[in-house]
Amino acid sequence: MATDGGGKPAILRLAVPVPLRRLFDYLPPQGSDSAQLLPGQRFWVPFGGRKLVAVLEDIVSESPLAELKPALEQIDVTPLFDRQSRAFLHWAADYYQAPVGELYAAALPAALRKGKLADHWAEQWLELTTEGKGLPESALARAPKQQALLQLLLRDGRQSRPHLKTLGHSATAIRALLDRSLAQWTAGPTAPPPLSTDKGAAGAAPPRLNEEQRQVLDAIPADRFTVSLLEGTTGSGKTEVYLRLMERVLADGRQALLLVPEIGLTPQTLRRIAARFPGRSIAALHSGLAEGERARAWLSAAADQADIVIGTRSAIFTPLHKLGTVIVDEEHDGSFKQQDGVRYSARDLAVVLGRNAGVPVLLGSATPSLESLHNALNGRYQHLRLRHRAGDARPPQIHIVPTLGQQLEEGFAPQVLRHVGETLARGEQALVFINRRGFAPTLACDDCGWLADCPHCSSKLTLHRRQRQLRCHHCDYRRPLVDSCPQCHSRSLSALGAGTERSEALLTHRFASYPVIRVDRDTTASKQALDKLLAPARAGEPCLLLGTQMLAKGHHLPRVTLVVIQDADGGLFSADFRAPERTGQLLEQVAGRAGRGELAGRVLVQSRYPEHPLLQLLLEKGYGAFARQLLRDRAVAQLPPLRAMALVRAECEEAKWAEEFLGEARRQLEALAPPSPQLQYLGPVPALLERKSGRFRFYVQITAEKRGALQALLARLCQWAEGNRNRRLRWAVDMDAQELS
Repeated sequence: MATDGGGKPAILRLAVPVPLRRLFDYLPPQGSDSAQLLPGQRFWVPFGGRKLVAVLEDIVSESPLAELKPALEQIDVTPLFDRQSRAFLHWAADYYQAPVGELYAAALPAALRKGKLADHWAEQWLELTTEGKGLPESALARAPKQQALLQLLLRDGRQSRPHLKTLGHSATAIRALLDRSLAQWTAGPTAPPPLSTDKGAAGAAPPRLNEEQRQVLDAIPADRFTVSLLEGTTGSGKTEVYLRLMERVLADGRQALLLVPEIGLTPQTLRRIAARFPGRSIAALHSGLAEGERARAWLSAAADQADIVIGTRSAIFTPLHKLGTVIVDEEHDGSFKQQDGVRYSARDLAVVLGRNAGVPVLLGSATPSLESLHNALNGRYQHLRLRHRAGDARPPQIHIVPTLGQQLEEGFAPQVLRHVGETLARGEQALVFINRRGFAPTLACDDCGWLADCPHCSSKLTLHRRQRQLRCHHCDYRRPLVDSCPQCHSRSLSALGAGTERSEALLTHRFASYPVIRVDRDTTASKQALDKLLAPARAGEPCLLLGTQMLAKGHHLPRVTLVVIQDADGGLFSADFRAPERTGQLLEQVAGRAGRGELAGRVLVQSRYPEHPLLQLLLEKGYGAFARQLLRDRAVAQLPPLRAMALVRAECEEAKWAEEFLGEARRQLEALAPPSPQLQYLGPVPALLERKSGRFRFYVQITAEKRGALQALLARLCQWAEGNRNRRLRWAVDMDAQELS
């Protein structure tokens, strides 16, 4: 039996992926060697009749339990997580009141989470031995092929077998170095594959920085922790600042981590980075990759083989031993907040990761979140600004188009359609923004008033005419399109409202000579679909782009000179206090797609309420003034970011059980910390989407003046909740909640 250094039996303290906020003790697998047991390794363990993959946290000599089960099998020889990575995951678990075992599960790619061996993707690498490293490049002059191989290994380090073959180094030369004990084969993760770049882009000289960009870059320290908020108007060259910061980090032999909000942004960002850094290894990490691809990329990054790691929110957990900077692009985007499971914020964790590693963190956005802006205005973050568009690009002209009383054609005002036609006739591109998928938001009976409701959610079914389906966009319930009313059997059915599919039909008919490119989740479901869809627009062909918020993020389309926002009013009257902020960000981001090249841009904003004060403030004075007004409003209402906020959520098939659980949870909270000006409670109240996937959802909202006091209170609540709940009920703590739905 494995023992610790004092001869006592070794006990493994493991993080198991279950919803319990503690570690679990096991005996080592039978026949294991204590010298081979290291924190950060994975083990197969039995748990409640299941077989789970757990991560070793510690090796101890005593356990509070009298009887322990042995772990079934040790999976790894080399730990996947080092001390710093484990400490980071524990910090996240404590902050978000989450089980640390579930944090490890979130950190691992699916293939490794399922227990597949890390060396399943191992590759053979040729590297010099100590003796070989001591030779000068002029050695082996009498054997030119061996000398060339030696020089390569001395200059560029270890090389993979496929890469050696690509470079033309023969098996005979390799064998000669091996026979002389000058080189050896070692196993390691596969390096990220070479990335393709736009033709002619690779090796191109970077553009010259303007004065604003130079000042921003000079203000970011190279060798210590700082958090900088880069507030740059759309088209101001924020990406060029990111690239220059990466360049500085790579020159010091360190790694750069870039987080992006959407999978769809990854291909274009990868191309640009690959063009700027030819020969550098770049690992992409996002859910659109196959299991093997993602595992290889994760392992290569953790083995220090990837110079640049680019990924969506879960990439924040990748172990990077030579981290030099963390960059979060579009830091305001809600996609950085996980909305189920462990409800973490990758943007906020980026700050913690940078602090732990002692490296600069850069948060970039044209429309900063109120949280980041508040920190910048209070001096916690360095506030950097790019006020002008790069090059000769000018800000677009913005005009409101009132729609009340107008005869609209499928949601479009006549003058808007006229401007679209004129733009296309000039050989330019137009972009139409509609934040609703499908043909219409719902189907209704004209005779009895029946509406197509989802049987599992508190929502309407969206009509998708092309697939002849009614579909719920919350639970993905689908049913065939009906020809008559299920209630009164009338055939007088109307599609209410307009979605992207309906608008596409109109625009394709009105502008038949030009391609209409629809961009939403229905048209971009396959891998690389968004990149392919936007190819004609990037080529500069006159076309009409139509889509949801996927079009609003990060795309540089210099031939787009007209942007149409079909409905600007959606978030101005929501019950969610964050809705005006999101509306302002979305409108500003969409408007920023216009006039990014040499051609002037125009934005037409359709609104039923053109005199709304927030809309007027946004369009007349810009996002900065708009955001500061929202901060003043939040201060009066005592809401985030001026106060810390958490939601205790519960959901169940029986609404009363969820309400009763949360009612008792609130009583427990108030017994520990009664309501006061510093600590306030609300609820239980129904979520904005009260029923989803057949489960009723409620929450209790807690706002506190001091975050530490709130954290301590939530930790006590979790202890109570784990031992006091109906097994058919799910509950969760959502720290820094972003959604009330």
